Amino acid sequence: MLLDVLDEELLHTVHLALAEDIGKGDITAALIPEHQTAQATVISREPAIVCGMAWFNAVFEELDSRIETHWLVRDGDAVNADQALCKLSGPARPLLSGERTALNFLQTLSATATLSHRYANTVADLPVRILDTRKTIPGLRNAQKYAVRIGGCDNHRNGLYDGILIKENHIAAAGSIKSAVTQARAENPGMLVEVEVEDESQLLQALNAGADRLLLDNHSVSELKYAVKTTAGRAELEASGGVTLNNLREIALTGVDYISTGSLTKDIKAIDLSMIFK
Repeated sequence: MLLDVLDEELLHTVHLALAEDIGKGDITAALIPEHQTAQATVISREPAIVCGMAWFNAVFEELDSRIETHWLVRDGDAVNADQALCKLSGPARPLLSGERTALNFLQTLSATATLSHRYANTVADLPVRILDTRKTIPGLRNAQKYAVRIGGCDNHRNGLYDGILIKENHIAAAGSIKSAVTQARAENPGMLVEVEVEDESQLLQALNAGADRLLLDNHSVSELKYAVKTTAGRAELEASGGVTLNNLREIALTGVDYISTGSLTKDIKAIDLSMIFK
């Protein structure tokens, strides 16, 4: 399952979020009689791709295991405006205390999934994969990368520890592209080696050095087409820089294998959700 590797981190993230919001105690919820119960319904006020159920659930499980949550949708489902997402019942105090934190997770991850879905649909008929980047909300990287997958896009490297991306400064420090690639392979056998290239000369150097993937950052459409023709399948090509929904398809039609964009995780607008009590 997609969430298997997230379990421990998920609980830690939820614990920190609750501590941030509740602190020493919810003094407003304390005005409610201790044994009073309540029911609530979460509604999406706009169309969206739902994501974040596990984080939402964990908030209330952390506060009071007696709270019951009945979901009417699943992660990845498309919902309409004013559609009910889930119903909750249980002690009123923890329901009220967890409302904002639970909705924060759900609205943010649903926003990431929703935008990712738009990007994926724009090029669904083309043989290109849309990748996220490391431009994520601090503390929510794995959560957002999960949401990207739920939306239909793919993940780039998770961090600096699980992927090699050789850029200009790395090349300068190593002495050459060939030296950087050779050292990368020697120290990390079996790991994909990607090199950022700025011009035709560097593209050829990276190809001759045996790089697995070439990153073409802020290249024009004509430059991307030339790179595709020159590379001729000898390495994967990834386009990035200035990617939007408006130019995504044009970039994809050049024939690159991947398009990476930080927009999936940083240019999001939280989905408008409400929790209605009764």
